[in-house]
Amino acid sequence: MSQSPTPPILFDQVALERNRSRAREMDSRHTFLKAEIADRLFERLQEVNREFPERVDLGTTFARYLPPTEQDKYQTIDTNVSEIAATAASADLIVSNLGLHWINDLPGLLVQIRNALKPDGLFTASLFGGQTLHELRHALLTAEAEVTGGANARVIPFADVKDLGSLLQRAGFALPVTDVDTLTLTYAHPINLMQELRGMGETNALAGRSRTFLQRSVLMRACEIYSEQFGLADGRIPATFEVMYMTGWHPHDSQQKPLKRGSGEVGLAEALKAGKPPK
Repeated sequence: MSQSPTPPILFDQVALERNRSRAREMDSRHTFLKAEIADRLFERLQEVNREFPERVDLGTTFARYLPPTEQDKYQTIDTNVSEIAATAASADLIVSNLGLHWINDLPGLLVQIRNALKPDGLFTASLFGGQTLHELRHALLTAEAEVTGGANARVIPFADVKDLGSLLQRAGFALPVTDVDTLTLTYAHPINLMQELRGMGETNALAGRSRTFLQRSVLMRACEIYSEQFGLADGRIPATFEVMYMTGWHPHDSQQKPLKRGSGEVGLAEALKAGKPPK
């Protein structure tokens, strides 16, 4: 019997945890974006006409940003297969906030998440998408090519929203739906953006990243390119964050059946309500 191919190792999990540990020691104001997206996920969940007795915060970056009365309702676990497997068929709700873009085997993890849910249980998540930090990626690659004649990936690749629905289907979720928001934040200088990313724990943890520090001359040139090509009239620079949302239900006979292909579209809010008819 042939085995499934081993997924490529894109991300260095040791470096990722080191980055996150360093971020936890920095000013908590740098995590405002994670707090904002957690709030948006929470608001979406308030629209669901369901009770979720057993709730899981997958990745530990959701419940901490909720109102104090809500935080203790969630069991927090890390995004590793062994911890998720230990919750098999026991969770009514699993939520992940801005963490799944760091997973090497996202298809495999989604299967484990589905298995961890009870029948008719809900999974919902946010993660950064393909257009995230495209300005910074361009500036760094262009600057390094100019100064050194070569270039290294300094910003990680992000998934495309059109791929998420098929991933949910392949993992066995019912009523899979994806959605996307594009947020543009502004900063006084590219260095301020880089400092923010450091405080979020979102700096480079690619397995194939260069192990040498970015030359100061490359960094300064990257800042010039960023400001010249993307700078705003007031002197600030924009940074794009594409936030993708995904939701799916563990299959159950009581769920609504999907419409025939091409017969219409269902928004994310409706899909969240679709797991079970209102009481």
